[in-house]
Amino acid sequence: MATGWWLAFTPLNVFLSAAGALTGTVVGMLPGLGPINAIAILIPVCFSVGLPPESVLILLTAVYYGSQYGNSISTILLNVPGTPSATVTALDGYALTRKGRAASALAMSAVASFVGGMLSLVGLVLLAPLLARMAIRFGPAEYFALMVFALSTLSGLSGGSFLKAAVATLLGLAFSTVGFDPNSAVARYTFGEIRLLDGVDFVVLTIGLFALSEVMFALESESDKSLDRETRVGFVLEIHEWLSNLGTMVRGSLVGFAIGVLPGAGGTVASFIAYATEKRLHPDGEIGRGDLRGVAAPEAANNAAATGAMIPLLTLGVPGSGTTAVLLGALLGLDVAPGPLFLTEHAEVFWALAASMVVGNVVLLFLNLPLVGAFASILLVPPWFLYPLVLVLSLLAAYSVNGSTFDVVLAVGFGVLGYVLRKLDFPLAPVVLGFVLGGLMETSLRRAMALSGGGWEILFSSWTAITIWGLAVVATVGAFLRGSKVDAIDR
Repeated sequence: MATGWWLAFTPLNVFLSAAGALTGTVVGMLPGLGPINAIAILIPVCFSVGLPPESVLILLTAVYYGSQYGNSISTILLNVPGTPSATVTALDGYALTRKGRAASALAMSAVASFVGGMLSLVGLVLLAPLLARMAIRFGPAEYFALMVFALSTLSGLSGGSFLKAAVATLLGLAFSTVGFDPNSAVARYTFGEIRLLDGVDFVVLTIGLFALSEVMFALESESDKSLDRETRVGFVLEIHEWLSNLGTMVRGSLVGFAIGVLPGAGGTVASFIAYATEKRLHPDGEIGRGDLRGVAAPEAANNAAATGAMIPLLTLGVPGSGTTAVLLGALLGLDVAPGPLFLTEHAEVFWALAASMVVGNVVLLFLNLPLVGAFASILLVPPWFLYPLVLVLSLLAAYSVNGSTFDVVLAVGFGVLGYVLRKLDFPLAPVVLGFVLGGLMETSLRRAMALSGGGWEILFSSWTAITIWGLAVVATVGAFLRGSKVDAIDR
């Protein structure tokens, strides 16, 4: 541990940690780029300059968790989530922006990210071997049950109506089936369009549903009356708001870290479950309408999950997301093999990484809090310039995914769909949740069926799976009862 801290505080590694955190923040702000592309670009650069393994890992992981906060900036200010895990932040984050509290939302995001990162680091240091052994017990049946439970949290995202949330979720599940069948490689729902064989890209979907539909709403009004533009863009967060949201941040961190340890679950499931948990604990109806708790919970969970995902990567050699898969490739290229012996054979790398993440989180906090006012000042840009700029950047992000104009047309189509859904009061977040979890659910279910020879009893073959199924049933029934009351009021 002493060696790790000494390595982390060498001038080179402090610089790399700070530079990576700053780079990740900028990368996260740009929809369509993402930490995967940034890390993939930096890997050959790191190899060419001959950095030691711990320095390479420090730089790349700093980009990883720096991007988690950077993504919240475009999400809160412009309602443009660049990753699935940031989608839920848009619910209250952008609502706070519309109320003129963009600076407060950004400040809360920075603080929650810091709390989530620091608490999860404690878990990484103390519980890595134990949690790795527990995570390996999660089979396909348990993963399928976990995904169903995540979908049951749609009651926290529905705005009240269970029926509308269910329809939105099924729509997202339908979009996830487009493309090649994962088992038989048979094309599904492509309508003969070869550019749909790889499926619908997440960036294209969210750019259309959120960014383009928002621009359409702005154009619908003769003047920009929907957005209470913030005239005071400085740091606005009272001390009682810090204290009242501390419990929310701690709960979000615990949920995010626990779920982040599970390979394949990641920050998306963690942020949705953390948000839904807070909504149930505070049934006052404020969360979802522009409440700081709705920003604190998913942001803490998202960053804690990013740290938790390092546990299966380092101790089992199992990447839990696309980003950690790229990190695994970097480690193998450095002749550092993750696995059960990683903590003993490469102890200096592990402890240097843990210490550098402390440095990186502190840098992120003190870097981004003073810049909150600068970020929020984006809203002072005149609407006649801001919305065309958002439109251009959104379409460029959609085009950059595959360099295809077809993706631009597809994004516009999703924009029209998002506009129609919003006009009919259908929530958009469950569409994204269904889309992201659809592929994971199908893969887990098929693996479970293959293991059991087609027997459904495998889905209830362990107490872990049964417990998760029970939680899903309770959440669904509660959502149905609450949603039925809202539907009756609407009628």
